[in-house]
Amino acid sequence: MNKFTGDAVTRTECETMNYRLIEESGLSLMPKVLFLPQNIEVEVDEGTVILDAALNNNIQLDHNCGGNCACSTCHVVVEEGIDTLGEPTEDELDMLDEAEGLTDRSRLACQCKVKDYLVVRIPPKESSWENDTY
Repeated sequence: MNKFTGDAVTRTECETMNYRLIEESGLSLMPKVLFLPQNIEVEVDEGTVILDAALNNNIQLDHNCGGNCACSTCHVVVEEGIDTLGEPTEDELDMLDEAEGLTDRSRLACQCKVKDYLVVRIPPKESSWENDTY
C-alpha cells in the first residue's frame, strides 16, 4: 500500500523501488555464493556458473571434463537457494548418477547459473590425486 496515495503497490513496483534505493546507496545487487566447507563467500555476475564462481576465486573444485557436463567431478550440494536454479537437464542427471555422496540437493557446478544467493557445499572426495603416491 502506497502510504501517500493509498493505492495498492505491486511486487514489481516494490522491487523496482528497492533496486533504485540500493543503486542510489552504492550497494551491490550482484548475487553471492557461499562455498562450504571453506566458508568463503564470493560475489559474482548474475548468470555465472557455480564452477566459474569457484575457480575465479581460487576455490578448488574438481572439473575433469573442463565444465562440459561429461563427468561428475564438479558435483556440489546446494544447501540454500536450490529453488533459484534451473531444472537439471537429462545429461546432468545422467552424470550425477556417477557422483560420490549424491543427495537430493546435488547438482553439477558446471551446469548451474547463479541468479540469487546460494550456499554450496563441496563434498569431500574419496579419492584424491593429491594423496596418491606414484
